[in-house]
Amino acid sequence: MSLKPGDKAPDFTLPTDGNGTVSLSGLKGRAVILYFYPKDDTSGCTKEACGFRDALSDFTGSGATVIGISRDSVASHDRFKAKHRLPFTLASDMDGKVCEAYSAWVEKSMYGRKHMGVDRSTFLIDGKGVIRRIWRKVKVPGHVEEVLAAVKEL
Repeated sequence: MSLKPGDKAPDFTLPTDGNGTVSLSGLKGRAVILYFYPKDDTSGCTKEACGFRDALSDFTGSGATVIGISRDSVASHDRFKAKHRLPFTLASDMDGKVCEAYSAWVEKSMYGRKHMGVDRSTFLIDGKGVIRRIWRKVKVPGHVEEVLAAVKEL
């Protein structure tokens, strides 16, 4: 069952970079941009993360928190975050349960071979925990600006 705008966002608690934890319920009252990405330090994922980094003051100025989620380890997130000076939380979903809850774990095809992987997708969740917008199969160019415009409409 796929999530849609108006649905309650599935709660989660995940380990994060810097040996922290983050839970959606702990962010009640704030808009949350939850973005799922395939892999730390790959070209598209780096461009997307740096886009959120460069616009972070605009997101926080609009009362929103940005959280990146992938199935990479906390140690991988620590390296990725330090290398690109990412000032927002990266959460580690190593068992994939959160990716599955948000329907971001999908069958992909590369060079004719099928495999399971993270669908680059973003969820805008309001302060009451309700999903307001969903972007699936995200193309990185222009995405951060589109998400920011949606945050400002909340």
